[in-house]
Amino acid sequence: MATPHNNAKLGDFGKTVLMPGDPLRSKFIAENFLENPVLVNNVRGVQGYTGTYKGVKVSVMASGMGMPSIGIYSYELFTQYGVENIMRIGSAGAMSDKLKLRDVVAGMGACTNSSFAHQYGLPGTFAPIADFTFLETCVGVARELGVNMPVGNLLSSDVFYDASQATMKWAKMGVLATEMEAAALYCTAAYTGKRALAICAISDNIVTGEELDAEERQNSFTTMMKVALETAVRMEDK
Repeated sequence: MATPHNNAKLGDFGKTVLMPGDPLRSKFIAENFLENPVLVNNVRGVQGYTGTYKGVKVSVMASGMGMPSIGIYSYELFTQYGVENIMRIGSAGAMSDKLKLRDVVAGMGACTNSSFAHQYGLPGTFAPIADFTFLETCVGVARELGVNMPVGNLLSSDVFYDASQATMKWAKMGVLATEMEAAALYCTAAYTGKRALAICAISDNIVTGEELDAEERQNSFTTMMKVALETAVRMEDK
């Protein structure tokens, strides 16, 4: 069942896969939150683990950076490994001074400057959105845990260093934060008939200039991780 990017076997992944961008964050989650985690994929160092959380089989695997990367891994998980739900658990740059470092936001939709959806040959502009059941379940979990999780639009950008310096124009349209993967994940889920959701922890704030370092991004997003894992448990029967 191996693909060019994944040497796991069919059945190695759970129904729900959590996808951080960073392979080291995948390893951190597996070792600190899952019971009996097993490394099931390590092609190109993109670590994928499967273990249990509260008795439910859950997997966590890195997506790498950018839409082409998550497009590959999510497509293979959905079509080759029987995965039903993928939740991106990434970092994002806030576009409002109301959002603080480590706050968690959920992407109901994902605006983008990418041409990723052009491959489908649609006669218009596709609007990438999260699966409602997945989103509703996650919002419920956040409320139960006492986590204030704003829900709205993300901007999935193809560029990190934006020469046009136009990123903040999206803020005028109510976009919460910018990241680099959600739109491709939502498109892939729609195309394959599966479920996707992106929740992101704020790693930096474009307005205030605050930011976390690489180690803090890897290890300190524990609130997001707990929301994601509890959501995975609830999605097992949906």
